[in-house]
Amino acid sequence: MLIELDYKDRRPIYEQVTEKLEGMILVGVLQEDSQLPSVRNMAVALSINPNTIQRAYTELERRGYIYSVKGKGSFVADSTRLRKLRQEEACGRLREASREAAALGVPRERILREAEAGADSAGKKTGGNEND
Repeated sequence: MLIELDYKDRRPIYEQVTEKLEGMILVGVLQEDSQLPSVRNMAVALSINPNTIQRAYTELERRGYIYSVKGKGSFVADSTRLRKLRQEEACGRLREASREAAALGVPRERILREAEAGADSAGKKTGGNEND
């Protein structure tokens, strides 16, 4: 599992780990019911304190992205509902940005072109998996 941390980022490391794992779950890199590395293994792989990983896992569990099984570890939860919620939030932000651009006089064709460019760019980063 490849997670890159940015030590220049002002956010705490556990927030970066949480964000990276959330993203991997939402785009399907981490599949439902797949086991996450143990806290200790993840900490060793990232060369960080195990308490940092535990805090990230706790936050992910609180948000509904993972679940724990006593004595077995942490597993990816069903993220369908979370993915739909995030899609709706993203569409809302897109609508708001489009309204703002239109109010500033950006032509409709440019707004559509920019939205398509953003979608094309995201498709390249995630391998083009669309889950509508």
